[in-house]
Amino acid sequence: MSKYKLIAMIPARLGSKRIPKKNIRLLDDKPLIQYPIELALSLGVFEDVWVNTEDKLLGRVVESLGAKFHKRPESLASDYATNRDFTYEFMQNHNCDYIVMINTTSPLLTVETVKSFIRHLADNSFDTLLSTTEEKAETFYRNAPLNFTFEEKINSQLLEPTEKIVWALTAWKRETFMKLQESGKNPIFGGLVGKYAIPKDEACDLDTEEDWRIAEGILLSRKYPKEKEYITL
Repeated sequence: MSKYKLIAMIPARLGSKRIPKKNIRLLDDKPLIQYPIELALSLGVFEDVWVNTEDKLLGRVVESLGAKFHKRPESLASDYATNRDFTYEFMQNHNCDYIVMINTTSPLLTVETVKSFIRHLADNSFDTLLSTTEEKAETFYRNAPLNFTFEEKINSQLLEPTEKIVWALTAWKRETFMKLQESGKNPIFGGLVGKYAIPKDEACDLDTEEDWRIAEGILLSRKYPKEKEYITL
């Protein structure tokens, strides 16, 4: 599918705080960490699929699921470590054209969406490709209207959509990322930046128990789809 050498990187800490041990917690019938691993392996486009974690026990779990274990330093496993830090350390140890980060906190991603994301990357040769969601709704920023005016009310479908980065999927060109990092510049939004809108029902980011319940509900609706029903008039 891609003309580039791609490596999948799945970041996963065992010591998560807001949802404790979420990466080994069962969501529906399997641990959260299993979702991105199965997804990445099923695509057939990655040279390797790595889970980037500080925990040796979690490392053994991911190896049993078919992924490879990259042990990040303990210093990059704290609440203060950023994806800039642990991604750069990972890139120092793995040669490729692009790193594609698939987040464990986005278990609702589908094969079709990730394939389309990678095609978009290959077709445009971005240095950075971000997953986003589009929202056609009146939006404020710093108490001022962002995409609408107080002078008139227009239908929401006519609004200019706002775009939110969701971090479900991110791709970075390794060469560009490392050059920017080593020059002291922020590589997370480096070089030619592209955006790829993913469906809202795949963009749930599991940070809280509320997010977890939303994901459970969507998975349940996928598992047991219902026919559309209407009242009789």
